[in-house]
Amino acid sequence: MNFLAHAWLARGGSDDFLFGNLIADGVKGPDLSGWPDGIAAGIRHHRRVDAFVDSHPVVQGVRERVPRAQRRYAAIALDLVWDHFIARDLGLDVTESALVTRSYRLLASRPAPARLATLMPVLVEQDWLHGYADFAFTCRAIRGIGQRLSGPNRLADLVPWLEADYANLASDFARLWPAVIDALEVPDP
Repeated sequence: MNFLAHAWLARGGSDDFLFGNLIADGVKGPDLSGWPDGIAAGIRHHRRVDAFVDSHPVVQGVRERVPRAQRRYAAIALDLVWDHFIARDLGLDVTESALVTRSYRLLASRPAPARLATLMPVLVEQDWLHGYADFAFTCRAIRGIGQRLSGPNRLADLVPWLEADYANLASDFARLWPAVIDALEVPDP
């Protein structure tokens, strides 16, 4: 799951909790003592979501369908594809989202960890979370991430498969997302 999924699952928590979920990929290691309690709790929640999704049988089945040469990078692409389906289902291509606005406010007003410091302003400025509703935008984002990795752009190589397997991925998401929500959604207070 990527930014939008983590925001959705954490939306019932405090701003610190939501912020922790949004920046968790930029935080390394188990020691979270340098973070305020709410942010640390958000980081831990994000990590539980990732572990749950990565080990889910639906995701394991998808990874087996991925062409072998790109399988190592599939998790990165799938995280964005899952955000695409969430954005599509929420109608974020035509509807302003209070959750997205809240997330952008937090990301713009607080410093992100160094690993995400250059990404976050771009994500907010270019409105990626609404943009994910468009699959072509999502595929461009996947290619862009691949450009930042060393070596050949294996993520760009994966995009034709994602496009061809779109209907299957949509079906996979329809089975995966309810399980994620049931296990890890933080209810509104």
